[in-house]
Parts: sequence; C-alpha cells; structure tokens
Amino acid sequence: MKVLMFGWEFPPHISGGLGTACYGLTKALSKISDTEILFVVPKSYGDEDTSSLSLIGASEISSIDILKRPFGKEIDAEILTKFQLLEIKSLLHPYLSEDEFDNFLKERNLNPAHLQITTDKKIFYTKNGKTTELHYDDLHPEIKSEEKFEFTGKYGSNLMAEVTNFAKVAAHLAKNHDFNIIHAHDWLTYPAGITAKQISGKPLVIHVHATEFDRVSEGQINPNVYETEKAGMEYADKIITVSNLTRNQIIEHYGAHLAPKITTVYNGVEPNKNENKTFSKNGDHRIVTFLGRITHQKGPEYFIQAACKVLKRVNKVSFVMAGNGDLFRPMISYASQQKIMKHFFFTDFLKGEDVDKMYALSDVYVMPSVSEPFGISPLEAMRFGVPVIISKQSGVAEVLEGAIKVDYWDVDALADAIYGTLTYKGLSSHLKKSKILTDNLNWDTAAKNVHDVYLKALAN
Repeated sequence: MKVLMFGWEFPPHISGGLGTACYGLTKALSKISDTEILFVVPKSYGDEDTSSLSLIGASEISSIDILKRPFGKEIDAEILTKFQLLEIKSLLHPYLSEDEFDNFLKERNLNPAHLQITTDKKIFYTKNGKTTELHYDDLHPEIKSEEKFEFTGKYGSNLMAEVTNFAKVAAHLAKNHDFNIIHAHDWLTYPAGITAKQISGKPLVIHVHATEFDRVSEGQINPNVYETEKAGMEYADKIITVSNLTRNQIIEHYGAHLAPKITTVYNGVEPNKNENKTFSKNGDHRIVTFLGRITHQKGPEYFIQAACKVLKRVNKVSFVMAGNGDLFRPMISYASQQKIMKHFFFTDFLKGEDVDKMYALSDVYVMPSVSEPFGISPLEAMRFGVPVIISKQSGVAEVLEGAIKVDYWDVDALADAIYGTLTYKGLSSHLKKSKILTDNLNWDTAAKNVHDVYLKALAN
C-alpha cells in the first residue's frame, strides 16, 4: 500500500507535537510490510530522518506550470473558489510582496473586497460600478520557469497563502505519483489532501490532531480555518481523531453526520535513549515544569497562579515554563507582577537533548491545558519517571492511569496536587511507578489502527 501523506512539519524542524506525532506514526507504519510512505512537507532541510519514508519538500517543485494551470477540471468548483479566495486575501504571496500588492490596490483605489474569482481561475475587480478582468501577468510579469514556491514551513502571517500553494503542489504530485491512499495531517494540509483526491480519485483520510476550537478562546475562531477544517471533514472518506474528546468536538461543532467516518486512534510515545541518563542539578530546589507552546490552549496562566499558591507553602521549589508562543512575553509580565520571578524561569523553546534534560531534572510535570486533543508531553515525562499532573480536559486523560487529573480552571486543586507530590514521598513514589504504563501507549499500536483505517477506506 502506497500512502501519499501531507504534513506541515517533520523533526528535527518542529514547533510542537504535530511533527513529533508524524515522525512516530510514519516510523511505525513503515514496519508494516505492505506500507510505503511518500511524505510531503512545505519545506525540507536535508537533515530529516528519512530511513522510514520518502520525503519531498513542496518548495522543491517547479511552480510555473502549477501556478498557471494549478487545477484541472477534476477539481470541484466550489472548493476551488474557496481556496482561491483564501489566496487572494493572503496577498498573493510569494510572487507578489505585501507592499507590492498594497500598492497595486491603492493605484486602482481597490481593497480585497473588490476582488472576485470565477471557478475557471479568472480574477475580476470592480471600480465605479465597472468590472474589469485582472490578468495573471498584471500580478506576475516576470516569472521564470525555474522558479519555485517559497515555503517557510512555519505559522506566520502568510500562512493562508502557503496553505493554498501547498494544495497546488499536491495537485501536481497527485498527477505524477503512484499511490493508493491519501493521508492529510491537520487543517493546514486538508486543501492539499482534497486536491490530491480530486485529481486522483483515491480515498482521503484526514488526521485531526486539533481543531480551531482547541486553538482559540471561545467565540474567537478564525472563520477561514474553520471552513477549511469543515471542508476537509466533508471530503474525507475517513477521519482519524487523537481522542474521543476530539471526536465529540467534531460531532458538536462540525456536524453529527460525520460520526460514522470517525475512528479514534490514540498517539504513542517513543522510547528515549536518554530516559535512564542522570543529569545533575545545581542546588537543592525541586523543579516543577510546564513544557509546551505558551498559548491560551495550554493554560500557562493557571500554572503561574498555582505556582503562587505553592510558593506560599513551600520555599525551596523552582517553576520552569519551557516553550514559546503568543503568550510568552505576557506570561513573563504576569509572573513578574505576582512577584515570583525569584522562583520562576522561562527557557524559551527547547528541542533535542535539552528537552530530555528538562524532563530528567523535573520533580513534577504539569500540563494544565484548557483544551488538549491528546498531549504527548505527559507520556514523555513519564518515560523519565517524572510524576505527572494533567487537566481533565485533555485527550490523554482518557487512557493515562497513574497521573493526577484536575480541572484546568481549579487552581486550588492544581496547587494542592503540586504541593502534595513535592511533599509526600509516598505519593511521588507511586506516581513514578507509572512509567511502565507508557509501554502500552506506543506508536506500533497506533500504526496498526491507522493501517486498519486505510483498509476500510480502500474497501469503501
């Protein structure tokens, strides 16, 4: 079975759990004798571990033919128009810079709302009641055949344009590669998966690692992201969710009619070569660690609030917030306002052996997520024998025994759990023994379940 798989990141170039999950899953899938994987990312660097798969960077694909003729008649007109509109709203990056596009609109006294796109890739703008066609060469006068799409592979201001261009590359790959099934990870690659399905007629499996309702505060969802997610779910033959929490969220927010398509496959954790290695501490302070993206979803403010309460009861303890995100600086300010910076440390983003060292030095690991579709980091911490405290609002709470579980908003309960784990040796020793439970949460089991989903999709 040949799998055309689309992802947005792959180790060692990752910014969160998505890349880690893709690596663990593909490595385990490659052990299944009939499975070959062609993994496509926006940008490849050459230092990825490709022993288990073939890796293509979309930025390596010559773009001139894709850009001028990105879609064939096979592509559904409605979904094509939607993605093209996203591209226009994203300022037509990369071939036209934001400043150039702004100037283009100002010269014509236009704004993006004046632009209209037809399903045959024609773009029109309206001025003073008159509609005029905007020709391709007006925007891209000097494109050469050797040029390629420029992908950062990140999550920056031109993300929507990169998502759209990624879908164009997917259409090209679908025409030129042999495969049996398509697998798309998270909303960033759903347009790519949809175009590949439309071109090839092969079944599409989408893998939901998170939804827009996990990533933002209630009532603040990005409608473009939501519509892209919904389109992926509608076009998919099968949907894989990383927890029943995510499954239920899809049914509630995207439609109960999707339920028959959904299969829950829990993530796994990789054995770590450093998990039995000893790292020495400086000083006798015990360490309580938060490791993850510093965003609303992860509940960093609750970690700081709990730290304030613990520090009123015990002194020789340090709190570490490892990671980066949009709340990185606000959390530094918040901790400073609480006058706990003497006991609080921000490491910024960690990777590789630095992550392992952080786990090994920790006396308690805390994941107070507001909404966590799964959560691999508590499993990684447990591999190092670290007692774990997690929120009940996490997918991993469905399968993880031997962890203390609290509601993310219950700061008193979270503080009590941290204090108890630090203070009572019996509790700490009991939680440390839970390391053995992670042996049953492995990627081999996850890969077998994903392979079963592939077979069902092909049978249908």
